[in-house]
Amino acid sequence: MKSSIKNRLSAFLFRSVGNWIAPSAIGQGRLCILIYHRILEIPDPLLESEPDVVEFRRQMKTLATNFNVLPLYEALETLKNGRMPPRAVCITFDDGYRSTHDLALPILKEFNLPATVFVTTSYLDGSNMWNDRILEALRSMPTGPLDLRGSGLGLHPISSIADRENAADKLIKAAKYLPSEQRLDLSLKLESFIGAAHRSGLMLTHDMLRNLVKNRVEVGGHTITHPILTKLDDNTARQEIAGCKQELEAIVGEPVRLFAYPNGKVGMDFDERHVQMAKEAGYSAAFTTTIGAVTAKSDAYQIPRGRPWDTTQLMFKLRILRWLAT
Repeated sequence: MKSSIKNRLSAFLFRSVGNWIAPSAIGQGRLCILIYHRILEIPDPLLESEPDVVEFRRQMKTLATNFNVLPLYEALETLKNGRMPPRAVCITFDDGYRSTHDLALPILKEFNLPATVFVTTSYLDGSNMWNDRILEALRSMPTGPLDLRGSGLGLHPISSIADRENAADKLIKAAKYLPSEQRLDLSLKLESFIGAAHRSGLMLTHDMLRNLVKNRVEVGGHTITHPILTKLDDNTARQEIAGCKQELEAIVGEPVRLFAYPNGKVGMDFDERHVQMAKEAGYSAAFTTTIGAVTAKSDAYQIPRGRPWDTTQLMFKLRILRWLAT
């Protein structure tokens, strides 16, 4: 009984602070948009930044209890045209992992929470993203030094889980800004070291996408191959942005209104050319990975989102309040 009263009092005080930071008032609305990628069945030492289902459920319960979780498109329209509720939050997933369907969706339905998934179309129905291929190859790599100096990617010790995590982090960061062909070459080279082709199955299928749409998960575009747009010529970048929308609309049978820039750093990963391309493709809004609150004054094609990484529920809640206040 005492614990229950304490929890209710704590939630009341937290919501009161949140109402002060992000009030419900015309022209003063604020919105915090969260980014997730993979949801794990169990904790994975090589994917420490990704929540497992237990942690994800805790976070969704926290959102359902302490915040007003809105569908993303509806939230943006409310910011422009109406009264945004206090403590407003949206949930998004990037890339198109099947864990969004298999693991996250049942939890979202449990707490009646809407979400949006931004999908990279070329990996649907059977292929894994290049970064996951690098990670899985390093997971199975024989103990000893990994010599990639011939490729300009250095020498990496592979003796412990920490070594493998460190090597994966460095190689994925380096490969992120390589052309798609070179990223594939690196994946194939690492897989040749373990004598195995990559195992598929991490990404969504067409049927899963359609089922997500039936269950209050909107589908948004995230390019065809997940390139760094600033590394592409304009014609290729335009096809990545517009072609993704066309492919997704053919799959789900409804308009795809929202777009997220791969990697999402303003000026580094995309620039004004790509903002214009998103507009011309027919998207209503586009999203970055810049942390902060969305307001009615935010550029509709450079909307901030943040990735929560806290390991305690208190810090998770406080971080969202901090972002709402930014």
